[in-house]
Formats: sequence, C-alpha cells, structure tokens
Amino acid sequence: MIDFKIYSSVAELPKSWDPLVGHDIFLQQGYLKALEKASPSNITWYYIGFFENEMLVGVGIFQRVQLYLEDIFRNPDDHCLEQRFKNLVSKILKGNVLVVGNLMHTGQHGLYFKQEIPGRNKVEIILKALSSLEKIIKKESGKMIRLLLFKDYFEDDGIHSQSEIFEQHSIYKVTAQPNMIMSVQSNWHSMEDYVGSLNKKYRRRYKTSIKKSQGIVRRELTLEEIELHCKELYQLYKNVCDNAKINTFILPEGHLYHLKLQLGERFKVMGYFLDETLIGFYTLILNGDILETYFLGYDSAHQYENQLYLNMLYDMAKFGIEHSFSSIVYARTAMEIKSSVGAKAIPMSMYMKHTNGFLNALLNQIFKLMNPSTEWEERHPFQQ
Repeated sequence: MIDFKIYSSVAELPKSWDPLVGHDIFLQQGYLKALEKASPSNITWYYIGFFENEMLVGVGIFQRVQLYLEDIFRNPDDHCLEQRFKNLVSKILKGNVLVVGNLMHTGQHGLYFKQEIPGRNKVEIILKALSSLEKIIKKESGKMIRLLLFKDYFEDDGIHSQSEIFEQHSIYKVTAQPNMIMSVQSNWHSMEDYVGSLNKKYRRRYKTSIKKSQGIVRRELTLEEIELHCKELYQLYKNVCDNAKINTFILPEGHLYHLKLQLGERFKVMGYFLDETLIGFYTLILNGDILETYFLGYDSAHQYENQLYLNMLYDMAKFGIEHSFSSIVYARTAMEIKSSVGAKAIPMSMYMKHTNGFLNALLNQIFKLMNPSTEWEERHPFQQ
C-alpha cells in the first residue's frame, strides 16, 4: 500500500529525495531551494513524498497559484469584443489554482514514480494527496481551490492510460500548446555542421542574423556579474514579459541570482553586450543530456536591428551541439520562429477540473480561448 506525506519546505524533504530524481534537475532540491528563495509572489510550493513500506517510491511537486485578472491577460484592448470576452472568462477563472507540476517551465516536471508502481495506483494516491492538500490550503488561507491542473504530458505518457479514473472524478483532458524541441543530429559536432545541413534559404537567414549581431559581445555571466547586473537583467526580462499575451506569474528580481547560486555550472546566464551595455540575455538549464532553455530578455530598441531573439535561438543551438546534448527544449510560444531554427512541435495535453460543474463541462472550450492562437506556419529549414 502506498502512503504519502506533504511537505511545505525543501528543508523537510527526506534524504532519499534527490537520489530518486537524479534524472530531472527540476525535481531536485537545488532547483527547488532557489525557487523558495526567489519564487513569483503568487505561487506557493508544496512537495509530496509517496512511500511504500516506508520507502520513498515517488515524488510530486505542487503549486498553489493565485490568479488575478491582471495576471492572466496582458495588453487589453477595450474596443475589442474578443478581449472583453477573455476578460469575462478570466474573471470567472481567477482565484486559487492547484497545479500538479511546475507552471514556471514547459514540460512534465511535477511527478515521478518508480517504474514498478502500477499506473492506477499512482493516479489514485495522487488524487488522495490532492484532496488532503486542498484541505490544508483552505485551513491556511481560508480560500477554496477553484481549478485543478495536471500540466504538460506528451502523448506517449503513461498517465493517459488512466483516463478512466480521471473521467470518474470529472477531470478532463485538454489540448495545450506544443513543446518546441530540436533533436541534435548525430552528425552535428559543431555549428558548421548544423549550418551545412540547412537549405539555401535558411543558410542565408542564419548568415544575415550573424552579420547583424557582429557588434555584440556575447559572454557567460558569473554569479558576481549576475548580482551586479541584477536590475538590468530584470528590466530586460520585464520588457519581454510585459509584451506577452498571457502571463500567470512574474519572476522576482533575484530569481536568476538564486538559480545560479544553487545550480552553479548547471545554470547559464548568457549576456549580450553592445558598447559595454547589457542589451539582452538568455538562460539555459543543463538537465542531464537535455538542454533546457529558460527565461530571456532584451532591449526592444535593439531587437529588430540586431535580430536579438533569432540570434539567441541560434546561440542556444550552438551551445547544445558543441556540448553534445541530445536535444534542445525551446519550450512553447513563438513556435514559427523556433521551427525556423529546426525545432519540432511535440503535442502536449493537460488534465483540468473546475469546482463549478457548469464551467467544468465547458473547460476545453474555455481553455482554448485562454490560450494564444496556435495558428502558425511550420518551417522546414533543413535539406531534404
């Protein structure tokens, strides 16, 4: 029989936690410690250990997310009927959301069990743990959970085999935006190999972007430099964040510093300098043989002239190739430009439940509305 224990601090986690999740940095205590120090103000973290005969056999990362109207939709247009309807929907959905997983990063980085644990047992004990956690949150905050979200599962994830249990609890599967992932080809040993595999159109595009960024100095920032440029990095991040169609959280100013402090060489902050002024940055998390792209920022005044964003995507690919990663996770959003550098859209799904029965029945349609438009043209940059 599987039992569980709920923790509210990384310091409380059992010693067997990290050895169990060595394959995924997003489940490990270093990453979680950093987020405890510098997490968005509307996110509260909980950790659940699943035990069989007092042995840790599974872990879960859960987030209570407090959503408000200004957090959900950005850049409202009061003259747009669609925007007004979106605002109405966000008013209905605002409140406490309980997330199974990590809202701050694309992908399934919220649950892990030993393979020998049957799928049905996993889902049933997770649902029991969620019920207990909801009661704890109600006692702590006086607030009810309005929406339950299991986030980001690839179509081959074993959780889908337990769809019958989800349906019994009125938890419905909804389509999420895809994860953009580029597989590093076995014959790519340098950026020259990558460029050589591009067709003529995209080889020209690559050369043009590099030419436009010739005046920019790229360098990795040390922990001390991240602290020194903390306010600049935050403003560059906010430049991008504030222009997003949807945001469910805002990073605090010290987020990058605390990640570097905890993760060391497994976390990279790459700065772009023009005339010794920081005009952009991107971040990487080294997750085993998978390179995970993280948050970025740039000065909009230099974005078009220097093709900052496109150059960042190429530089991420370069790092992944030269350091022998198997794949590069570009995450969701900006799917067309990411496909132009070679990333493929990998479908993902979520499971959701609203406490309002009527809204729960309409959840799939509401979620589609809340997502940015996914109409985009896939690019094919490589030679056939």
